[in-house]
Formats: sequence, structure tokens, C-alpha cells
Amino acid sequence: MKKIVLMAFAILNLSNWAFSQTLKVNDTDFSKGRLGNIQTVELQDLVKFHGHLCDGLVEGFVALQYGLYQLFPDSLIDRTNLRIVSKPSPCLTDVAVYLTGARYQFGTFYVSNDFEGLYVVQRIDNAKTVNILRMPNVKPEIIDLMGKQAIAGNLAPCDLEKLRRLEDDYTLFLQQNKPENLFELKILNEFVWQPVLKNDFIKTDILNKNAERCNK
Repeated sequence: MKKIVLMAFAILNLSNWAFSQTLKVNDTDFSKGRLGNIQTVELQDLVKFHGHLCDGLVEGFVALQYGLYQLFPDSLIDRTNLRIVSKPSPCLTDVAVYLTGARYQFGTFYVSNDFEGLYVVQRIDNAKTVNILRMPNVKPEIIDLMGKQAIAGNLAPCDLEKLRRLEDDYTLFLQQNKPENLFELKILNEFVWQPVLKNDFIKTDILNKNAERCNK
């Protein structure tokens, strides 16, 4: 991925915006149709697409919604006019493709670890690009520490339940706080879209699907 240059562009004042479980999107009206099919996408729709509600899904939803409102100040998200880079988390990637309409096979979505933050999202028509980063100390460190153990298959059944409770608490925290206290938006100047088509990332949310249940 080409080096990203950060510039001190003005960020829209979104301080009055709070978490919402809905997002208004604009799509075409049939397979060969025109733009203008306005729909409301809900967090619960994304849960069905992803398979479950979790902290990563809510984090991605809140973070990307916050960034998309920077690109579309009228809060109507044109899903025909976006492309996005996501970190490889199964949760974050599902949020990315669902909310933006971007897809790997059409060259508008790819996954990378070679950038800061959660997402880099670009509005195609004017090339305005936003980098979305989590603020320091927002996410409890223990979640990632235990998450790595779970990925390695080293968490006991009851420790998996403890991790779930920690993630549930973080999910609630994300929903109860304003996004400007959780995430930072940076406008990227001279960002060049150079998709890296890589498909060997691990889908970490299915690794423990056959783990024993906690009997305590």
C-alpha cells in the first residue's frame, strides 16, 4: 500500500452526532437501474449478515458510520460511490462491505494490515478520503490479549465465557459514548487507491466453534 500522507484538513463538526442503530443509504433501483433507491440499514440487519452481535461489529458500525458522515454531510450514504480498505478482522470487514457496498471482486474493497486505524474509506467522485482510528485507551487491553489466546486455541471454556462478557461490556460502552470520544478521523491527502488482492487472512470468529461449553 502506498504511503499515506496526513494533512491538517478541517474535519466536519460532528460533535452533536450520537450513536444510531440506523444508516440511510442510496443505491440503484434495479440491476441496470438509476441511483435513487433510498433505504434504511439497521445494525440488526448487519448482525444477520455477520452471524452474531459482538464488540467488533458494533465498533466497526459506529466507526464507519462516523467516517461516512464526514464524506456525506447530508447523512445519505451513496453506496455506489465508495471504496474502502479494512483491517482483516471478520467483524470489521463485514461492516465495511455491508455499509459501503464495496466489494473485493469489483476492485472497491481490500484488506490490509499496512495502515493505521480500522478503515480507510474514499468517496470516489471527489477522491476525499478518511482514515478512521480508534482513540488510545478506548478498548480494554485484556480483550485483545485474551483474544489472541483464543485464536491460538489456548483459552479454557470458562475463559471463553469471560472474554464474551468483557466484549459485551465493551459493546455497551461503544453504544453509550459519543463517537468523537472513541474515534479519530483524519483526512488523507494524495491517497492513491492501489488494491492489494490478498486472501489468506484467518477468519478468527469461527476458530472455537467446536470448543467445549463452560459447565460452571
